[in-house]
Amino acid sequence: MVDTINNYFNNYNFDIKVTKNARFMDQKVTPDVMCMIADCVLNFIETKNDENIKFSSTDIWKHEYSNTNIKEIFGKTDVSNKKAKNEYDKFFQQPLKALAYAKILKEEKQGNKIYFTVLNLEILEYIAIKERNTLNFLDIYLKKVLEDSHIWHLFENFFINNTKDNFTSLKSEYEKFIILHTPINGEIEVRRIFTKILNPLSFKRQKHGTSGGFFSKDIISNDVLMYNRKNWRDITKNKSETREEYEIRAKLEVQQTKDAYVKYTINKATNIVRKLHSPTSEVKDELAIGEATQVHHIFMKSEYPQIESYIENLILLTATQHNTKAHPSNNTRNIHKDYQLLCLLAKSDSIEKYYNTYSKEDFLFVLKIGLNKEFSNKIEFGELKEKLVDLYNVA
Repeated sequence: MVDTINNYFNNYNFDIKVTKNARFMDQKVTPDVMCMIADCVLNFIETKNDENIKFSSTDIWKHEYSNTNIKEIFGKTDVSNKKAKNEYDKFFQQPLKALAYAKILKEEKQGNKIYFTVLNLEILEYIAIKERNTLNFLDIYLKKVLEDSHIWHLFENFFINNTKDNFTSLKSEYEKFIILHTPINGEIEVRRIFTKILNPLSFKRQKHGTSGGFFSKDIISNDVLMYNRKNWRDITKNKSETREEYEIRAKLEVQQTKDAYVKYTINKATNIVRKLHSPTSEVKDELAIGEATQVHHIFMKSEYPQIESYIENLILLTATQHNTKAHPSNNTRNIHKDYQLLCLLAKSDSIEKYYNTYSKEDFLFVLKIGLNKEFSNKIEFGELKEKLVDLYNVA
């Protein structure tokens, strides 16, 4: 998919000196938020059954699918709460405008209102699959903007010589560039957005970035990039609560958020697999007759929660395949090992065929967790299937 994105971007010039737009990135544009907003857009246009429909940010945040998931996962208030309007405007509009700058969406103004339409559905779908895809997209996109603006060398020098002094130099040069070429005329606003630009790039290169406006003490980690990284200690204590009551409530709130996120990601992964393969079963055996309706965890989510949301661990089967083969006698606590192998072989074929949706790297991670066996990233699918057969025959 990297080549697909790069080839698409080659059609456009993202030079800030030309666009005069510093909002190609913004404070709310984090991998988890952009991934969620992309998914909400896809659900909205699917619900409307119109890939070309015009929509505003308000249309997306008032969409029931968005309202439910944003409330549960990001701890936002209901969209009907008028006090939250300004926060929702930023939360939805900033990622949408970044996607428009990247030409994934088209942006147009009608009166005082901004409308969007989808320009590249394939890349939008890729972004919406998982946060790592979004991060991959942001890395390619940000580098393209900086290259077209002829300031990538400033960032490149910082990554080569990843020091406090070079950070100070990069930050200063970037601030001067943005103030010179865009309507933003204050350093504070530039610095807020600078963090969202530098840290994803630093993470992908395993380098130090910025924290609190300064050179980060540690190499940038994935959780630093995310909007939704609430710790129970981040929750405000009510004056009437005892310390013990506060701790119980705060930890419960965080756990509820985590549970909602897991539920959301599993449902999203299930829908992706069903949409991609329906109505045909991925396993081509004598029971692959009729419509395939069951999305099955190859490695059970109860035993392998680390991979429960991976689309590479999900496979579309017919009801008969699912209830008599995958789970013998429809006992969902049991897995038929021989049929599990058939599912893995079939999934391998699906991943090879739909390489822009699935990830070979993630499939190998699924195998590592499910089988406690590591395979080289360079392994070809044919050899991988042979090794899986050998592994199950020994077992």
